Amino acid sequence: MTGLKSLSLRLVYDSRGAETVEATVYADDPAVQGQASAPSGASTGAHEVAALPPGGVAAVLADGPRIERALRGISLDTPASIDAALHAADGTATFSRVGGNTATAISVAAALAGARSSGRTLAEFLRRPGLRGDRFPAIVGNCLNGGRHAIGGPDIQEFLAFAPETRPEDSVRVALAVHRAVGAALHAKYPTRALGRGDEGGWVAAIGNMEALEILVDACHHASESSKLPVQPGVDFAASEFFRDGQYRYREQTLDAEGQLGFVTHLVDRYGLAYLEDPFEEEAFDSFTALTKAVGSKALVVGDDLYTTRVDRVRRGLERRSTNAVLIKVNQVGTLSDTMQTVDLARSEGLQTVTSHRSGETNDGWLAHLAVAFGSAGLKCGLLGGERVAKLNELRRLGAAAGDL
Repeated sequence: MTGLKSLSLRLVYDSRGAETVEATVYADDPAVQGQASAPSGASTGAHEVAALPPGGVAAVLADGPRIERALRGISLDTPASIDAALHAADGTATFSRVGGNTATAISVAAALAGARSSGRTLAEFLRRPGLRGDRFPAIVGNCLNGGRHAIGGPDIQEFLAFAPETRPEDSVRVALAVHRAVGAALHAKYPTRALGRGDEGGWVAAIGNMEALEILVDACHHASESSKLPVQPGVDFAASEFFRDGQYRYREQTLDAEGQLGFVTHLVDRYGLAYLEDPFEEEAFDSFTALTKAVGSKALVVGDDLYTTRVDRVRRGLERRSTNAVLIKVNQVGTLSDTMQTVDLARSEGLQTVTSHRSGETNDGWLAHLAVAFGSAGLKCGLLGGERVAKLNELRRLGAAAGDL
């Protein structure tokens, strides 16, 4: 058995300049250690665990010696042992004492140490039963931002390139081509208007939802034609962010649940959307069910705020057949073990998973390993910015190691 000898916690900053937690786990063997930092979300679901305890990262660091004592000597050979000790050290249902970001950083760092001790990559160490090592996710790349990620842009939060090519080299390349094409289209159409990039590296422009979608669709078409690689448009509505008083309030229109269903279905039919994330508010299981029944053969209907990576929420969705895919974010539940329970439940019932970054990211590359280990249909990630490119480059490394390149 390889045991945890010591633990170091420190404050680091995410890509929005917000404080988060980095953990380094040291094993009995001085040559074995693992280090990981936790991302943070801006658009968060109501059912996520607490990212940080009262007092923030300063409180985490003050609590560090107690957490270390609770974990000292625990086996690093499987994530379950460390994660159970983390739950015990916290003692709440929502990680409100330790913080979900703290738990995530420690859980991933411990898994990295365990993987190193066993001579495996993190993807190999965490690989779910029955999966091949040469299966790689599509890139779900953020090309144009709105909503909470880009104030002043469209209401819809993310306009995405869905690149299903199985070779990471190709899927990354064509997704980046879409991002460039979106930027070129915006600069050509608005040559004197200031354009920027949002929290996740997508372009930001003061345009409406439909104009943004038209630009994305054209960019996907041109990128696919020029590269001879498949890429399709997708969107993350993050609909809970503009759902008020029982209605979906866009700048251009206000819709009830039935109207939103008709609107989203129309977008799929007109624009060939292959990816639909959170098109309804986070308690609208039945609306998701109606949409999945209508378009589930054409697109991934993905629950994020609907599920927040929680087993009990996914079970509710399975009972209603609400979606055909689940978004996976570790720090929504705090540990890898909790995350893998959700992944295993989804897979056992035929649901796809999409492993996702957060809007406030760090430069770690471990997310790419998780997407491969989980057999995810997609790795959702920004396409520009060092904290996003770190994930893309790590996925390409995994592809190269598997003989993909």
